[in-house]
Amino acid sequence: MQTIAVMALPLVFAIVLHEVAHGYMAYRKGDDTAMRMGRLSLNPIHHIDPFGTILLPLVFFFSTGMLFAMAKPVPVNFFALRRPKEDMVWVAAAGPGTNLLLALLSALIIWLLGIGYPKVDYYIAFMNQKLIPADASPVMFPIIGMLYYSVWLNVILAVFNLIPIPPTDGGRIMVGLLPHKAAAAYARIEPVGIILLMVIVLFDPLGIIRHVIWPIIETIINLLV
Repeated sequence: MQTIAVMALPLVFAIVLHEVAHGYMAYRKGDDTAMRMGRLSLNPIHHIDPFGTILLPLVFFFSTGMLFAMAKPVPVNFFALRRPKEDMVWVAAAGPGTNLLLALLSALIIWLLGIGYPKVDYYIAFMNQKLIPADASPVMFPIIGMLYYSVWLNVILAVFNLIPIPPTDGGRIMVGLLPHKAAAAYARIEPVGIILLMVIVLFDPLGIIRHVIWPIIETIINLLV
């Protein structure tokens, strides 16, 4: 419960800003659907999805020890974009791109705190074991914890969302980059894509998560903190 409490705030920021980034990029590219529907708001209530924001984090936490969640997808009318196929890539990439920027910013703040507060690495070592040191500061420990988990959660969100299976952002990026015929064929995966993703995430039948996704996540995090 203590781990969930420290993870909760950075997770909310991560998923809300991820979706707002999609909507804002779509607005910049000519589609004002998200803006008209009030989905460019930073209010988390506007982005809650019963499955992705409530059920999925619980399943993911109790199966992996980490929190992973998705907000209600921001509506995008791709036909309203000025150049639908090309602009789709920018709209899709805005979400994971924002998560990577948040991870980088959180890591930078941790580094700056470490200059004047020598217990940063000590606290992070305890967080990796999901423990609280007896001499933990009631202020600095949760602050460093939220920043540290912000790095983890944002990298996880970015990498998982870049898995190239529609309807993920990575899948939409692939559709936008492929030639028209190949893109149309690839987009037809989307109706079963979410089921395929859930099977991969929860059961990892081919070892994709264990041997590909997690090593990528850990490599990025090790570069940041």
